[in-house]
Amino acid sequence: MSKPIRINHIALVVDDTEQALRFWRDGLGLELAHSEEVPEQQAAVAFLPVGQSHVELVKPTTTDSGLARYLAKRGPGMHHVCVEVDDIAGMLDRLRGLGFRLIDETARVGRDGRKYAFIHPESARGVLVELYELAA
Repeated sequence: MSKPIRINHIALVVDDTEQALRFWRDGLGLELAHSEEVPEQQAAVAFLPVGQSHVELVKPTTTDSGLARYLAKRGPGMHHVCVEVDDIAGMLDRLRGLGFRLIDETARVGRDGRKYAFIHPESARGVLVELYELAA
């Protein structure tokens, strides 16, 4: 049976990555591990490690994406919690079998081989949840 391993990251939607870094990097002293554009998500991301997890800053790169609409409606702040699992297909099957609403019925595969899927916020009492299965 699939099980959670850890909180991989907490994602914060931002309208200005450099301004957000002033707090997370310059203020708290977290190190910027890497940043990249993710065209399939229409976003630019920056990862700052904290122990075994990360703070992920996510900025929309278009004005018409779901992320951009989220930012326009709610403003900067918490976007999602990412839980790393050992078997994403098994976890999706489990959640589906229990009647939870999924955004992604099957996992997507990132450029780095990582598998990921989103669970609808209605399933987690208003929290958008992302699942990760890291590439072997």
